[in-house]
Amino acid sequence: MTDSFYVARAEVEKIAGVHRRARLATGTVIDFGVHGPIKAHYRLEESGDLPLPVDYLVAATGG
Repeated sequence: MTDSFYVARAEVEKIAGVHRRARLATGTVIDFGVHGPIKAHYRLEESGDLPLPVDYLVAATGG
C-alpha cells in the first residue's frame, strides 16, 4: 500500500512556556498546556490551567 488512507493536517505553535496552540485544517483552534497535579509537580505556577494533550486524546476516544 503506497497511498496513505488519511493524513492529519495540523500546525502547533509555542505561545509561551508550556502553552501550545494547535490549528486544525478545519479551522479549529485548540490551546493546551498543563494543569492540576502535573502543574504542581513541575512547579509551573506561572502558567495558566490548560488541558493536557492527553486530555484531548481521552475525549476523542470517547467521541
